[in-house]
Amino acid sequence: MLLRPRPSLLRALAPPPLTHACVPARRTLSAAAEAAGTASAGDAAPAPAAPRKNTRKVPQPPREIVKTALFLPPGVERDAAVTADMVIPGSNIVLGPYAGDARVKEAEFVKSSARARDCPKDDRPEFAVLGRSNVGKSSLINALTRRKEAALTSKKPGKTQTINHFLVNKSWYLVDLPGYGFAAASQSARMDWSSFTKGYFLNRETLVGVLLLIDASIPPQKIDLDCANWLGRNNIGLTFVFTKCDKVKKGKGGRPDENIKVFQETISGLYPDPPPWIMTSSVTGLGRDGLLLHMSQLRNYWDNEAV
Repeated sequence: MLLRPRPSLLRALAPPPLTHACVPARRTLSAAAEAAGTASAGDAAPAPAAPRKNTRKVPQPPREIVKTALFLPPGVERDAAVTADMVIPGSNIVLGPYAGDARVKEAEFVKSSARARDCPKDDRPEFAVLGRSNVGKSSLINALTRRKEAALTSKKPGKTQTINHFLVNKSWYLVDLPGYGFAAASQSARMDWSSFTKGYFLNRETLVGVLLLIDASIPPQKIDLDCANWLGRNNIGLTFVFTKCDKVKKGKGGRPDENIKVFQETISGLYPDPPPWIMTSSVTGLGRDGLLLHMSQLRNYWDNEAV
């Protein structure tokens, strides 16, 4: 049976307000803290001598409560108290009850498609990897799969010209899409890219979400903002994946953390709810495991909600 996205999944992944599934919320405090917070005065043993005060001491949570622009995945209520250990390091992504086994045991190249209608026609969910040419798409795929040549890398931007499917654990796909914004490509080639890639986004029923790669070593680029805006307008779920977070380029302005902050401030006015984002580096491995965990909870929710 072909997987089809339910409206609740699209709302959970795309910028519009979230509507979460009716599942138990993740416990946010330790068992001791919860027990202390819910026990009544009559449940506790009476003190041997000291008189009770009129005011009741409220137990403090054992960990710092995170108060920032977080992405709450399906299964985590909006009013949940999120602690630091629930947030994936280097991201704004909260881990929810759908997070599961994120290990990549095997990955294999399946096929290249020149048109969206030629893509694999099975019911496996997939994540599309999208970004400017030379942003590090192939390097990220190689890092996620831990195969040096899963997706061939090249120092020549714009080499990927087809939709490339990689099957992971025989259960889901990573999809390498052609990079956008390659200035050396002809105008007709850029128009062709826009046409067939947008057709893939709008018609691919097994698409769980888009990993939109942003180069953190340079200031925000208008073409990336335009792409994010188009995906949001078309209700296509996305995760911002900041690449090259280990690099500082001289003469191009800003450290990766500074560029990421500026990018977040720029997009904050475009979305009513914060979209998920994570910092990565294919050189140091930063963010690899966290990104796979994030993808696992979206994928597991997809499987649970598929019709």
